[in-house]
Amino acid sequence: MSTAVLIDGGFFLKRLHSIYGAQRTRDAEFVANTAFTIALRHIGKENQLYRIFYYDCSPYEKKQENPISGAGIDFSNTPQAQFRRELHNELKKKRKTALRLGYLVEGGRWQLKPDKLKALLRKEITVDDIQENDIYFDLKQKWVDIKIGIDIASLAYKKQVNQIILIAGDSDFVPAAKLARREGIDFILDPMWYDIHESLFEHIDGLQSVVKNPDRADNEYNNYSDDDSSEGNGYRGNGYSSSRRPSRYHSQEY
Repeated sequence: MSTAVLIDGGFFLKRLHSIYGAQRTRDAEFVANTAFTIALRHIGKENQLYRIFYYDCSPYEKKQENPISGAGIDFSNTPQAQFRRELHNELKKKRKTALRLGYLVEGGRWQLKPDKLKALLRKEITVDDIQENDIYFDLKQKWVDIKIGIDIASLAYKKQVNQIILIAGDSDFVPAAKLARREGIDFILDPMWYDIHESLFEHIDGLQSVVKNPDRADNEYNNYSDDDSSEGNGYRGNGYSSSRRPSRYHSQEY
């Protein structure tokens, strides 16, 4: 069976952060190796990998002024931008891996971080307590979801694959999944143990997570590395977890 693996990069990084913590997920080589290994686990020994598609945004590289401190910020020199460049370079080196890049647009304003906003609303802090690191510049990703949808439609209409594995966690993919299934594609969702809404089950052919489960010590994938680029053991069934939902994610945060 020819299989394509599609990875929503913003979601993927959020889940890796939840599973492995911040330190390991700042390592671009580890992240790229983990993405490749997870894809191979889905393929197993019986199926054939058509291609891995990784969707992300190019880093934001303009300059802005922090409204709290007045300091100028060159976003091209931030750790986030450097990490994205390194990650994209690592992914380009992977066999049968295609990097699909959207772009970031300015929301036009600075936002207060959620924990500080809660504290402010609870009157635990005042406006005068807000520091320059308590805010972030609002950025929105564009074209990522559209590229995922276009690729799913293209794979389905051209009969290039028999199966699509999508690593994602929201309902944006539903129209494309419906189209693929009507064309006879076996459509599998991997939410990486993220608690998806039950309504999504009617739009997929299976639910499968092949990464370490942060909520269960006895999960079969907890006993070996996720960045070893070794072959997986085929389809593992409909693993499902009630992991706490992560906050709504953007491709990049500054």
